[in-house]
Amino acid sequence: MKTKLFLILAAIFTYSISCREKDKIRITDLHIHLKGDFTIEDAVKKSRAENINYGIVVNCGYKFPVHQDSQIDSVLQTLKDYSQFYIGMQAEGREWVNLFSKESMDKFDYVFTDGMTFTDEKGRRNRIWIKEETWIDDEQAFMDYLVNTIVKILNEEPIDIYVNPTFLPAQMSERYDIFWTPERMDKVIQAAKASNIAIEINNRYRIPSYEFLQRAKEAGVKFTVGTNNTDSNFSGADYAVEMVRKCNLTKEDFFQPVNKRANGQL
Repeated sequence: MKTKLFLILAAIFTYSISCREKDKIRITDLHIHLKGDFTIEDAVKKSRAENINYGIVVNCGYKFPVHQDSQIDSVLQTLKDYSQFYIGMQAEGREWVNLFSKESMDKFDYVFTDGMTFTDEKGRRNRIWIKEETWIDDEQAFMDYLVNTIVKILNEEPIDIYVNPTFLPAQMSERYDIFWTPERMDKVIQAAKASNIAIEINNRYRIPSYEFLQRAKEAGVKFTVGTNNTDSNFSGADYAVEMVRKCNLTKEDFFQPVNKRANGQL
């Protein structure tokens, strides 16, 4: 009898360990830039040292170095020997959908954008990470317009991931909870879910909030991890790791792109 009980307990323990291993997440940071002093060789070393998979992203859009289909192949060619990395298109501004064909988009493993560049109802082009290029006449009206812009992006733009989510301009960022009300969160979450678009957990800006992520998880939204670095001064994906733990996220909660080069699709 004792032997049988021991075997049952051992089986339960082994199954429990197996389940934990199955759900264990190796972080994949899909928002890595080769910028500043950070080179592809640095990415190889850093990814290996920190045991974090990388997605290298290319900024594509109006007034960016890559702004038309004919430039895509040459950019991707520079990364052909690094098939261990995913390659993503970071679609900039709202004009990008008219600059690039679906054929060009499909050459990347994933496409993402954010709502940090838009034209307001007065025709002013906002780039809300730059204080001098952010126009706020009324904070609540600005916030409503921003949320509606995000929802429109999620409804209409052909993306896989929405990044830098819930970002606020510097004038408003310290009052995050005042502006990101549950109603505004739910508008964005519902639009992401309806369009099957993943939401990034951003390490650099430490957004979205825990509350937003919990609401998104309950709604069945998928997530990704991203840093959006400007140089080599980043490491560890600490915020994402913290949110994975606090929200009890598993592999099933994350969007996983297909590495087209490693899988022989390109």
